[in-house]
Amino acid sequence: MDLDIEKIDEAVLALLYLTLHDDRVWKSFDWNAMSRLHEKGFISNPARKAKSVRLTEEGLRESERLFKKLFVKK
Repeated sequence: MDLDIEKIDEAVLALLYLTLHDDRVWKSFDWNAMSRLHEKGFISNPARKAKSVRLTEEGLRESERLFKKLFVKK
C-alpha cells in the first residue's frame, strides 16, 4: 500500500487540536508521525517521558487550520 505521509501528518496535526490545553497536546499518535511533526517545527520533541508535547506557534495555527478544514461542517 502506497501511503500519502503528508496527508497522515496533516490528519494527526489536526487531531492534536482536539486535545489542546493551553499550548500542550497529548502525544498518543504514531511515533513516526509525531517525529515528522517535530522535524517540521510544529511540536516540541516527543521523545521525552512526558505524555504531552507543546505546539509551536506555527503548529498551533496549522493545527487549528487543518482541524477546521478536515472536520468542521461548512
